[in-house]
Amino acid sequence: MATRGIPGFLGRLWDQFGMAGVVYSSLALLFGAALGLGVFTFGYANGIAYFGSAPETCAQCHAMDEHYDAWQRGSHANVATCSDCHSPHDNIVYKYINKADNGFWHALKFTTEDYPENIQIREVNTRVAESSCLYCHEDLVHSINMTRPDDEQVTCIQCHSEVGHTR
Repeated sequence: MATRGIPGFLGRLWDQFGMAGVVYSSLALLFGAALGLGVFTFGYANGIAYFGSAPETCAQCHAMDEHYDAWQRGSHANVATCSDCHSPHDNIVYKYINKADNGFWHALKFTTEDYPENIQIREVNTRVAESSCLYCHEDLVHSINMTRPDDEQVTCIQCHSEVGHTR
């Protein structure tokens, strides 16, 4: 069979497997490269640490230094870790989906240095943090919420935004 003018390895591949062989081999090569890059990046960034809840993990990125230092000075330093406030408590699968989602966006933003100087919490993470406040303080908050109509409820973060990260 003729190689149709394709020299070397690709020509032999074409001769033996045709168009499908070239396409599948190319896809396998791309997949392997992406997988290899992902494994390397995960290892280089100490990705396994993010499956735990040690606060030092969050301080691996210099962009989080100020937040980590503020947490150490805050009222929750001896009673709550970053994960206690910033990860869901109700479902372990959702907890790790949330960690993966945050990890992806943090890695992307910090790698490309495309984040604001004053880091802003995303809406989904605001809900997680609020839920975490209630997880530990629901008995106290329940009596406060009973004094307000449903449409006038106040979130914990509205009044206590610096509790975990004293400025």
